[in-house]
Amino acid sequence: MALSRLNARQLETFLAIADCGSIARAADRVCLTPSAVSQLLGELEREVGFRLFDRTTRRVSLTVAGADFLSAASAAMTQLYAAERSARNIRERASGVIRVGAPLVLCAAVLPDAIAAYRDLHPNVSVRPSDVEVEKLVPSVADAQIDIALGPNQPLGERVSATPLFDSPWVVWCSPQHALARYDVVPWEALREASVVATGRDHEYSVTRMLSDQPDSQRVLPVEIVENVTTAFGLARAGLSVTLAPDYVKGFARSQGLVMRRTGKPETIRQICLYYSKERALSPAAAGFHDFLVHWVGDWYKALAQ
Repeated sequence: MALSRLNARQLETFLAIADCGSIARAADRVCLTPSAVSQLLGELEREVGFRLFDRTTRRVSLTVAGADFLSAASAAMTQLYAAERSARNIRERASGVIRVGAPLVLCAAVLPDAIAAYRDLHPNVSVRPSDVEVEKLVPSVADAQIDIALGPNQPLGERVSATPLFDSPWVVWCSPQHALARYDVVPWEALREASVVATGRDHEYSVTRMLSDQPDSQRVLPVEIVENVTTAFGLARAGLSVTLAPDYVKGFARSQGLVMRRTGKPETIRQICLYYSKERALSPAAAGFHDFLVHWVGDWYKALAQ
């Protein structure tokens, strides 16, 4: 017997007839004509090699062999329905595990609310955020340590692609009592006279590139480089220094009582992107979260700027 020829439609029809006791009522249940139901039943009986029902003009009833086959057919359909639900959940991006990396501030300020909003739409999705240094975002995606990365623009190489989200200027954060707070736009001449603290090597890179085409005497160089942005904010809060950081750290900076001032031209603008692998297709769950983040993060940044 070629069991591979058994199909879900045949089994569904068989179970409907067994439950309804009538080909006509079974046809209504499975949305087919009575003749189509009779045809499917005949095909199934030929495949299994025995009669499944005794038929009268008024009713059909299971044969002994049909009754024996009923439990196996029911179990098979239960598994098929489960497989169908699983496929639908995956297809609709309603299940799966997603690994998302971002630098500390973005990981703390953006991802939790984004994950909560996405969970409301897809409660079966598990999104696992991870703190990743800016310089390691692209390598982490390339090496499959994470599925998606959120962070400032980085060299991509040949294995990773990026979806731009928004442009973020680097701004001065300082105490309201600091001398630079009196400016609406801080001129570079005034900034060169201040003690500037940078956070991490990526911040140092962004600070130094602001005036990279200027003579050494015109550049702004950090006097200190710390590992954590909260340390830089603490120093700025105490009036010991100012820090240059993206404007999207506003929530953390304001919690420290700091004020934001734009810099004069030239101004460093960092593009915030979502990174994903060129070599591996995103899972449906990860692709869904990627598409969600494209819109959600954009709206978050617009609201932040207001």
